[in-house]
Amino acid sequence: MTAILGISAYYHDSAAALVVDGEIVAAAQEERFTRKKHDHRFPQHAVDYCLAEAGLRPSDVDHVGFYDKPFLKFDRLLETYVAYAPSGLRSFLTSMPIWLKQKLHTSAELRRGLGGDYRKRFVFTEHHESHAASAFFPSPFEEAAILTLDGVGEWATTTLGSGRGNRIELHTELRFPHSLGLLYSAFTYFTGFRVNSGEYKLMGLAPYGKPVYADLILDHLLDLKPDGSFRLDMRYFNYAQGRTMTSRRFDKLFGGPPRKPETPISQREMDLAASIQQVTEEVMLRCTRHLHRITGLSKLCLAGGVALNCVANRRILAEGPFEDVWIQPAAGDAGGSLGVALFIWHQLLGKPRLAGPGDTQSASLLGPSYEAADIKAELDRHGAVYDVIEDEARLCDAVADLLAAGSVVGWFQGRMEFGPRALGSRSILGDPRDPRMQAAMNLKTKFRESFRPFAPSVMAEHVDDWFDRVGSEDSPYMMLVAPVTAARRTSANGDGRGRGLTAVNEVRSEIPAVTHVDHSARLQTVDPDRHKRYHRLLESFRRRTGCPLLINTSFNVRGEPIVCTPEDAYRCFMATNIDVLVLESFVVLKSRQQSAPEHDSDAYLSQFVLD
Repeated sequence: MTAILGISAYYHDSAAALVVDGEIVAAAQEERFTRKKHDHRFPQHAVDYCLAEAGLRPSDVDHVGFYDKPFLKFDRLLETYVAYAPSGLRSFLTSMPIWLKQKLHTSAELRRGLGGDYRKRFVFTEHHESHAASAFFPSPFEEAAILTLDGVGEWATTTLGSGRGNRIELHTELRFPHSLGLLYSAFTYFTGFRVNSGEYKLMGLAPYGKPVYADLILDHLLDLKPDGSFRLDMRYFNYAQGRTMTSRRFDKLFGGPPRKPETPISQREMDLAASIQQVTEEVMLRCTRHLHRITGLSKLCLAGGVALNCVANRRILAEGPFEDVWIQPAAGDAGGSLGVALFIWHQLLGKPRLAGPGDTQSASLLGPSYEAADIKAELDRHGAVYDVIEDEARLCDAVADLLAAGSVVGWFQGRMEFGPRALGSRSILGDPRDPRMQAAMNLKTKFRESFRPFAPSVMAEHVDDWFDRVGSEDSPYMMLVAPVTAARRTSANGDGRGRGLTAVNEVRSEIPAVTHVDHSARLQTVDPDRHKRYHRLLESFRRRTGCPLLINTSFNVRGEPIVCTPEDAYRCFMATNIDVLVLESFVVLKSRQQSAPEHDSDAYLSQFVLD
């Protein structure tokens, strides 16, 4: 037996992944255990979980890999500070103590985190090498082109490569400070959202605006080449040397300073979101076309934080030259832990790889699960009133009845998802036919902005009745958007661009709660092999309503990670207006619990009214 532990840590979204004899046994983000969103510390809890899942101790592990090269990253930081001196002095003085105390001693930190019981050497791959490995090795393709895009690793911000059999090769790269991820994050910052977590909001806001600033971005901010490479005009940015993303020149170009967080969203922010989204899609399309020309391959694998842009992914599949695309579900830094482990197994140890027909990511259900005894003990500890429905068919029928009656359901089943998306194991579910459900779930359950779209989970065998796919591609990881079919749309309302956030209330289809203002939806296809009980629930709902899909949003509230344990789930249930909690076979109704007040979010929501 050969056990390989991969670790990502110290920058963003720490995680651990364990591969045993080439099989992905476990993977999880540290934030799920510590409840600290985007926790960047050594992933102690995630490491402990991965080893426990396989019944191993640190001394049993044959290889430990780290997802980037700290010394190379330190080299980039020093060169950048020197290049911008003296303007970067404050940022330099802030970051250096952390580097000198911790990040330059990563091997010692890793050894300490493993309790001193791992005495072998550590393997350090380059950041984008880890991304590329995470994209290709679990994919169903025998050979494929590889594109990775993010903010920055050591020096690389974008890499183009290829994978064949059990090896990957990176051909070319774009280097810092010229970064598509940082360009998108600059607009995330400028529109008043938090960098490294608000990019989803910017993408969701884009359909409300018009891309009126796209030419301004292309004329002033970046010099874009036909092959997708570009150079940023760094006079407009401050991230290389300062503690903000944009400069005063940026402010002047776009008509004023950045929007302050938690203040009303104006049409300017919507139009900026639409503009940078359009530019991002154009850059990615040019990259993929160039990659196809230089590799001649028909399949594409994607990873890196930018690969979470499901709107751009759809355009790559629809308008790009590749026949098929596979996107790593944990495309961000967390996925680097899996990438380095698989890189060691295949590329360094030379172990063979068998591709297809499906991927080897196990539906990305790689986190912990919990036994009935654990759940019962937790509910009893809180004095909860609950029912136990052991028969799966009866359970799904009962929950489907509740959903059809308008209940919001917290659904906690099996192993937790690895990656940023809830895929039916740690999900909040609702009826997509209810035109009030999007606003109700956003405002009273998730406590977040009302414009945020929800994703639908749809039975794979019924997807083409409701959505226009490019071909026959599945979207099991919620990485692609698809428009609602014309037959399911209403004739009254069209595109909401330029009409402000009030457009969210317009009914555009038979499933208004998951139909965004541009008629799109971020799709998850559900088949009985990947998600047995979840698929059965969808089938029960379809039999009652004729609708084979449900709203699926992550089981958490704004500012918190997705729930991991039964305790996390119960606490979230009691702190929100979720009506029903289903923990495996345990069904908890809010109406039967003592001291369960309704949670009024009006004060929070008022700040998002359009001015």
